[in-house]
Amino acid sequence: MNPIGQFLHITGKYFLLLKEVMRKPDNRKVFWENYARELDDIGLKTVGLVSFISFFIGGVVVIQTALNLDNPLIDPSLIGFAAKQSVVLEFSPTLSSVILAGIVGSYIASTIGTMRITEQIDALDVMGINSANFLILPKVLATVTFYPFLIILSMFLGVFGGWVAGIVTGLVGTQDYLEGIRIGFDPFHFTYSLIKTVVFAFFIATIPSFFGYFVKGGALEVGRASTKAVIWTSVMIVLWNYILTQLLLS
Repeated sequence: MNPIGQFLHITGKYFLLLKEVMRKPDNRKVFWENYARELDDIGLKTVGLVSFISFFIGGVVVIQTALNLDNPLIDPSLIGFAAKQSVVLEFSPTLSSVILAGIVGSYIASTIGTMRITEQIDALDVMGINSANFLILPKVLATVTFYPFLIILSMFLGVFGGWVAGIVTGLVGTQDYLEGIRIGFDPFHFTYSLIKTVVFAFFIATIPSFFGYFVKGGALEVGRASTKAVIWTSVMIVLWNYILTQLLLS
């Protein structure tokens, strides 16, 4: 099969899988139990790493901006403005999602892939359970509902980390930094970032699930599927970041 035909074949399988995933759960009690477990596994357990990275990236943005604007004719408040724009518009929604694609995506693909090669998914199908809905829908709902809150936390810690870095290094004062944050404040920027986050969260849950669900072979193939899942999730995040920016901000 040529590359274009293979791409179209995979894309078709992906949407057919989504059709099965988005069906109404057979047992609501079991579904919500699975949802709560997924919130912990792919939500709460990522808070620490995202918070740590956001805080220090915010500090790095402020230090680099201040060093590049080392001119007495330039208003120091621009440092806070640059930090706010960088963190809110790009770092928190986009780069954090790429990081989550690596962490969560590989976890989802390997988990579902292991269930496939050990025939646990086949057992669910034999029992008449919609395995795609049972395994994947709780993950989709967990990421889509939890990650916006995680990104809001990332935004706050990024801006806060920038302020701490500015104070510790003496590159920018509190008054100038806060003034910079208020410059050009547009509430729609937060809406834009959260819209991107929901779209990226959907990719983070569904693309790795797709690669894990259709894996064939043994442990080696599961590892390869996890790698492909991370790559394709990252590609889709970057591609749709461009598309959504054009649609929402241009």
